[in-house]
Amino acid sequence: MIQRIDRLAIELPTPNNPSPNDAAAVQQLLGGKFGEMSTLMNYTYQSFNFRGRNRLRPFYDLLCSIGGEEYGHIEVVSYTTNLLLTGQTKRGMDPTVTPLANGTDARNTYHFIDSGQASLPIDSMGQFWSGANVFSSGNLKLDLLHNFFLECGARANKMRVYEMVDDPTAREMVGYLLVRGGVHVVAYAKALEVLTGVQVGKLLPIPDLDNTKFPEAKKYMDQKLHLKLFTFSQDDYRKAGIIWDGTHPETGEPLEFVPGMPEGAPAPDLDEEPQLNAPGAMDYDPDLFRDIAKKMGVNL
Repeated sequence: MIQRIDRLAIELPTPNNPSPNDAAAVQQLLGGKFGEMSTLMNYTYQSFNFRGRNRLRPFYDLLCSIGGEEYGHIEVVSYTTNLLLTGQTKRGMDPTVTPLANGTDARNTYHFIDSGQASLPIDSMGQFWSGANVFSSGNLKLDLLHNFFLECGARANKMRVYEMVDDPTAREMVGYLLVRGGVHVVAYAKALEVLTGVQVGKLLPIPDLDNTKFPEAKKYMDQKLHLKLFTFSQDDYRKAGIIWDGTHPETGEPLEFVPGMPEGAPAPDLDEEPQLNAPGAMDYDPDLFRDIAKKMGVNL
């Protein structure tokens, strides 16, 4: 089961120049082949399908811990997309004045037609995320190797989106994900080393994980988030610490295993978009809601 907390992984700033096309680029980090939907569902299904869990418990716990974190990653990418889309059409209730005209110039019109000017499980070109992106072979070595390369591909995409979009909201989110994705790269490399005895750094091309050239990422490194593996569970998955041990391969700093999750930050309260009927409750009767709440024993 997943315990959901009503907070985002990080605090997102308000965009300086919200843009539908910037939002479309960010969508690649959600619904693309190497996006957060793929990392979430790959690790989730691998954990669901894990056989021999008692004997290989540290590897199962690692998959569950990282999979739990990925749920928060799809959330923070979605909110970034939503903030970049906020206010990009003419607000109002009159449909005859073409309030969604700006949507025709946007690269991804799904944001204006299929959703309430908000994120969807799609890539930057509007293709919907597919379960075909899930790899769950049943072979632990093969799954871990796949996950390592999946995180490497995700890192490359994040760096390219950073170079495409200079809005502080997008770059704050990407900076954070570069740091946390780097943790996952190292974690899967260490898991392969523990499982096989092979020094993965000598066998496979460990990517450059230096994030100091990204100012937004350096901030999170200063908070030592590149060293911490969270369980995203208060009591379970603690044997992942058997794998997350030793030092960081680039900085030489000692790794830190943390039961639980980061404190996080409040999620933005997204503005209503009446021209899109979002949320679609503009004419509600406050007295009616109070009466319903009273009957339910809720104080408004």
